[in-house]
Amino acid sequence: MPIPLYLDTDPGIDDALALAYLLNSPEIDLVGIGTVSGNIDSVTGARNALDLLHLAGHPEIPVAVGAYDPEVGEYRGGAPHVHGRNGIGNVTLEPSSLDPIPESAAEMIIALSHRYAGTLRILAIGPLTNLAVALDLDPTLPGRIDDVIVMGGAVLRAGNVTAVSEANIHNDPEAAAAVFAASWHITLAPLDLTMQHTLGDAERAELGAASSAMLRSVADMLDYYLDFYAGVLGERRCALHDPLAAALACGTIEVTSGPTVPVTVDVSDGLDRGRTICELTEGPDGYADVPGGNTRVVLDIADPFAPHLLDRLIANTDFEVNLQK
Repeated sequence: MPIPLYLDTDPGIDDALALAYLLNSPEIDLVGIGTVSGNIDSVTGARNALDLLHLAGHPEIPVAVGAYDPEVGEYRGGAPHVHGRNGIGNVTLEPSSLDPIPESAAEMIIALSHRYAGTLRILAIGPLTNLAVALDLDPTLPGRIDDVIVMGGAVLRAGNVTAVSEANIHNDPEAAAAVFAASWHITLAPLDLTMQHTLGDAERAELGAASSAMLRSVADMLDYYLDFYAGVLGERRCALHDPLAAALACGTIEVTSGPTVPVTVDVSDGLDRGRTICELTEGPDGYADVPGGNTRVVLDIADPFAPHLLDRLIANTDFEVNLQK
């Protein structure tokens, strides 16, 4: 049976690519989406999610607006230089006629955790504010969650906001600290993993030639993303942050280095703010599990990810849906 999955997201160009992957994955049943301010504010993010679901022919998936501001301070305006003014590369999507549901993203998480008690999986590919709010509302939440997959953090490499912090963690360190301290099992996809796997113009062209209107729109968005990454990597190739986390949530890629260790987050006001601190210990065959740890830190996978991503998105002839039904 497909695993029920809740997606917490800040759409986001690579978020849109991750959503396409999830919608094309029979291993999971996407039962709800909540938005959080990160790449774009949570209200605009919800509109992006609804429009993408409309384009993909999946209007039945509910979308909830989540936290606008982080746990401490205020939302600082997103990353228009990375994701465009609207979060999706300044691409205009055909609008959905639907609106977000009345309940908040945190309330949706709690409701779904009761509906799918013991089997619900959470995939968080934005700041972790909604999860922290849900924990505040219901401290018993972790006991009903199968697994939490987080895209975030930098372990052995530099961050992408400061020397030590990655954007999703940096945008709400207090929320991240609360999430990693909770008594559930977490799988972490840090920059150490996601910066190893990239997509370029050749793959973008394949998406642009797909029969799916959603994939063609994602290809248009990727043009903006590749422009940004050309200044980071020296070539038009972008990191596959959120799609990799989605694949981990679906269980479709083989992890070759993923020790389970304790993880904490620096919430000080100093230069280390937002740093993910992972207690890595060398063993005879690489990094070893650490007793008491609850976070599997994925540092490497068996195969290049981009070919798998393209195969999954393009090979499924059922992905294109007749929107007139």
